[in-house]
Amino acid sequence: MTPVLILPGIGGSGPEHWQTRWQELEPSFRRVEMPDWDRPDLEVWLTVLGAAVQAHAAPPVIVAHSLGCLAVAHFAARGGRARAALLVAAPEPGGPEWPEVAHSFAPVPLTPLGFSSSVVASHDDPYGSFAFASKCAQAWGSSLHDAGNAGHINAQSGLGDWPVGRRLLAELCGC
Repeated sequence: MTPVLILPGIGGSGPEHWQTRWQELEPSFRRVEMPDWDRPDLEVWLTVLGAAVQAHAAPPVIVAHSLGCLAVAHFAARGGRARAALLVAAPEPGGPEWPEVAHSFAPVPLTPLGFSSSVVASHDDPYGSFAFASKCAQAWGSSLHDAGNAGHINAQSGLGDWPVGRRLLAELCGC
């Protein structure tokens, strides 16, 4: 079975977030636990992500949301490997809602990830424009999925278990 790592963004994806719900549905999915979800530090996140990936004999699939997407881009730019990545709602550094606390994640590497990936973006995401997500997908060598108007594709988006996302994950890696 392919290992699946859940990588939330700031706040760690609460109980109603689709990432948490996926973990409840699939107990084999493992969350990458950061020491402080509210004060992200790129170097800390990369160390923790690297250790989580190395804990598996086979390269895992990473399911990232928001700032987790940027962590994956930095991880890959530094030679980090994965089987695949589902990258949902990448935030845009310098955008109107960019949290200053995340300053260490900018600039975003715009180089190929080196593994299969899919970027999922919404047209009304307050943290990242669809144009930014499209630019990232092209630079990272990712497919791009248009989620329509789904906000930040989080708990407030009312997605529940987000079956569309599960289908995208299955298409990406058969997980």
